[in-house]
Amino acid sequence: MLTYKNNDPYIEGTSLYDLVKVCQTPFYVYSQQKIIDQVNKTKEILGNNIFYSIKSNSNQAILKLMNSLNIGADVVSVGELKRALEAGFDPNKIIFEGVGKSDQDLLYAIHKNIRLINTESLEEIKLLDNLANEKNKIVDIGVRLNPDVDGETLSKISTGKKTDKFGIEFDNIDKIIKLVKSCKSLNLIGISCHIGSQISKNEAYRNTFSQMKMAADKFIESGINIKHVDLGGGFHVKYEDSDPDFNIKKVKEELDNCFTQTNYELSFEPGRYLIAEAGVTVTSILTIKNNGGINYLIVDAGMNTLIRPAMYGAHHEISAINVNSEEFMDYAIAGPICESSDVFLKNIKLAKQKIGNLLVIKNTGAYGKVMSSNYNSRPLPSEILVHNDNYAIIYSPEKIEKTIEADIIPSWL
Repeated sequence: MLTYKNNDPYIEGTSLYDLVKVCQTPFYVYSQQKIIDQVNKTKEILGNNIFYSIKSNSNQAILKLMNSLNIGADVVSVGELKRALEAGFDPNKIIFEGVGKSDQDLLYAIHKNIRLINTESLEEIKLLDNLANEKNKIVDIGVRLNPDVDGETLSKISTGKKTDKFGIEFDNIDKIIKLVKSCKSLNLIGISCHIGSQISKNEAYRNTFSQMKMAADKFIESGINIKHVDLGGGFHVKYEDSDPDFNIKKVKEELDNCFTQTNYELSFEPGRYLIAEAGVTVTSILTIKNNGGINYLIVDAGMNTLIRPAMYGAHHEISAINVNSEEFMDYAIAGPICESSDVFLKNIKLAKQKIGNLLVIKNTGAYGKVMSSNYNSRPLPSEILVHNDNYAIIYSPEKIEKTIEADIIPSWL
């Protein structure tokens, strides 16, 4: 992401110092070219049936860019569905996932004639059939299956084991077939799965593909015409040097070995993989202190800005922009939030720092801004998209006064 010209940091052709002049830290920065390159690489290897997982980064400018690259959208709420439509995605290229959809959510999706509603329980299939029948419509649906495959990832981002809340167990496929055949207003044309995020081992993909191939065969043998098999996402992003290497070409090899002579199309729904490495968070050092022999750099980004380290124990590399000293020190980098878990990194060696210096938290293009909050009544930061030597603020810095005004005081107070 970062390159240097005459010792000044650049993202594409834009100076980071120019961005700091117009935006108060902390803020998120995304490289348009990095996103384009990653999407094109993924399509080249896995094919054109890619559906961007909007939950990873739902800014309208990012969605507009993804749509321009001729990929679809994978949404997990009616809010994300509305975002996708507003960004110009063709309804026929939108898949609606999600383990908890309300009647209103499903009715909205039915009304918009989207490509597919992926159901996640037998009860949801029944509900959707009733709603479609009331609207006198035949609705194309998919079924999300739980393949009971351990992706060997963090427990908090595992979605494909039998004990996880997502999808319908393979043991219930016969029940699905019987139920769908009794439905008057549903047309089952697809099956899908997702075993979690940060999946690096080929064996996990091999086992998942094998399970889904057997499931597709079973549906087809029962007389149900499966047209789409969605194999999820979860492709591994390398956040630190010690992370395992991941080559998406290996996924393609497993795909080709498993799915031979099939008449349905295969698709994927990556999010993090397409955008994580295209984003960084820029933050400033507020103060420096030593507690118990630990040198703390307290920065203006916190767990409200990037919650992954506090929530998951996730690692993000951090680099110093200002190198004013040849002396190096061990630091712990922490945010300003009143929580002990608000620490990004411990035992990181940096050139000796001073108040006001800039740090860059890497690989925050995914699950950065979308998971941010107003905790401690802190306003949401800006987002910036860089394109060569141009940049645009794609989310204006929030004013806390606006948040306060949204609170409603009852008449008796």
